[in-house]
Amino acid sequence: MLITREIKEAAAAVGFDACGVCRALEVDGERTFFEDWLGRGFNAGLDYLERNIDKRFDPALLVPGARSVIVCGVVYKNSTSLGYGGECCTKVASYARTTDYHVTIKQMLRELAERLRLSSSGARFRAFTDTAPLLEKSLAREAGLGFIGRNKLLVSPRYGSFILLGELVTDADADKYDVPYDGVGCGDCRRCIEACPMRALTPQGLDARRCLARVTIEPHPELVPSLVQDAVARSGWIFGCDVCQSVCPYNAKSPEYSNPRFAPLFDPSAMSADDWRQMTDEDFDTLFASTPMSRSGLARIRQLLSETE
Repeated sequence: MLITREIKEAAAAVGFDACGVCRALEVDGERTFFEDWLGRGFNAGLDYLERNIDKRFDPALLVPGARSVIVCGVVYKNSTSLGYGGECCTKVASYARTTDYHVTIKQMLRELAERLRLSSSGARFRAFTDTAPLLEKSLAREAGLGFIGRNKLLVSPRYGSFILLGELVTDADADKYDVPYDGVGCGDCRRCIEACPMRALTPQGLDARRCLARVTIEPHPELVPSLVQDAVARSGWIFGCDVCQSVCPYNAKSPEYSNPRFAPLFDPSAMSADDWRQMTDEDFDTLFASTPMSRSGLARIRQLLSETE
């Protein structure tokens, strides 16, 4: 039996800013919406989202006999999260300025599992962060961490939306489960919808074909080049996009990161377009191999910059 108080103390000791515990229950209520979203092509060529749909809605298919989900969040907000100011044309999303969070959060979850003695107790468990078919944001809401905002991200009343999630799914019971978040959400606010450079936020979900956080990272046949070029030229984003978060009122006063593992490794505002154009592949690997920027690669960044000259 896991003690929820001890879980949260251990999560804080590891470096997580938020932690909640919910039951590992099926969430079929969201399946119709998700399948409609896929049917509209809103996944923009991200084919992995079409696989393992049953597992996405039932944690017990990922961990047999799953009883509990420990949902953890860590803040990554930094100096450029609320905007770059001026005429910066080489903007990079906040999360990409640090070491790849998939690596960091997985390591933190393993440390948490060790502190909770999951292995030695004989409990089954698996650690997840963003790469498995798991409804992270819905589970975070069930664990009381916040609500899913109109920007389609988890929004914490305390930490805003610049928060990354990770989960431990286990067959161990907890002595107490958190109450699902039921507080004030977005209300009448529509700032993220109105500010989105490509109008990607729709009532039917995020249209990734028009989302700069998707289209700047890798090309796809369904993406309209002229729309991408125009949006990049107007917005200055060359990797990802923070616009729907930077305008969110919950982020205006939310704290910046406190965990040193999420300290920025570079400052895009100090780099000009020419700096990127003149960079060698070796320079790029030295500076960005450990960051999410490696997913895009230097060639893609140069392509975006050349298209907007």
